[in-house]
Amino acid sequence: MDAPLRLVIFDVDGTLVDSQAVIVACMKTAFSEVGLAAPERADILGGVGLSLHMLMPLLAPNASAAAHEALSTAYKSAFMAHREETGVAASSPLYPGALECLNALHDVPDVLLGVATGKSKRGLDKLLEAFDLAPKFVTQQVADFHPSKPHPAMILSALQETGVDAQHAVMVGDTSFDMDMAASAGVRSVGVTWGYHGRDRLGRATRTVDNFQALPDVLNEMWENKQ
Repeated sequence: MDAPLRLVIFDVDGTLVDSQAVIVACMKTAFSEVGLAAPERADILGGVGLSLHMLMPLLAPNASAAAHEALSTAYKSAFMAHREETGVAASSPLYPGALECLNALHDVPDVLLGVATGKSKRGLDKLLEAFDLAPKFVTQQVADFHPSKPHPAMILSALQETGVDAQHAVMVGDTSFDMDMAASAGVRSVGVTWGYHGRDRLGRATRTVDNFQALPDVLNEMWENKQ
């Protein structure tokens, strides 16, 4: 009997790439341009993964809706400017072992790879192009077309696009938003401990890993129903 198709859906920021420096710098620039005091670094990174329209009210709860929109626009502009100046690969480098892990999983015939990210399509396209990763991901879910995490829409769309059953899919991410999204979509999850939420916030993860080298074996154990 042929093995069923399996799907591994990756978050991006804090999971595949270390973008914390550029995110914090651009957020501070955005707040400065709008004339507001910048939030703390921990608060900024704690909200990574949310779409901007949900993140800005959390970072500036006393600001107006117009200010939140201005912050989002300023952040996008600052991010694009930084990316153009430094290059995508330099501003958002892959975590150690990420490329090797993706290559290994991509080489397994019955395993498909996907992305579910709070990035825009334009931002994701630029990132995947920089590392020549686009061909590896058969489904790419972005903030432009879905409600923000932890709504399950991104994962549900990925399942629909690939035809993979939920029981054979796993979400890999670094935040509680990723874990909650997976639970809401009825799929299992792997929390990575090198990202923007600490291990203590990954409580809903089915499993956790401390490095990319461990991920393939953990996935195999999960698919074999060894929790």
